[in-house]
Amino acid sequence: MNYVEGFVVAVPAANKQAYLDLASKVAPLFKEFGVSRFVECWEDDVPDGKLTDFRRAVQAKEDEKVVFSWFEYPSKEVRTAVQEKMMNDPRMKEMGDEMSFDGKRMIFGGFVPILDV
Repeated sequence: MNYVEGFVVAVPAANKQAYLDLASKVAPLFKEFGVSRFVECWEDDVPDGKLTDFRRAVQAKEDEKVVFSWFEYPSKEVRTAVQEKMMNDPRMKEMGDEMSFDGKRMIFGGFVPILDV
């Protein structure tokens, strides 16, 4: 079964195109490294919760939108190898200066699918 890595981040609404441009630029690198699927989703209907919600999870400000993303990998071992490649590839380091959001507020994690219909 595949392995999934999910991300949630707050991006200033004014930076939507910059975010999309960077995601489009890194997508081929991620594919080269071993990511089998790369999905970026822009906030459309993100309600405020009573106890918690996506916006609170990333401390989104009034002028920010929530981005929900995920990568699919053939396995957890491939994910580990891809992370190492990402951290050590000079092209990735070069693009680090182009981040259109506050990476300190990103939440992410790896997940084992338990149902895929």
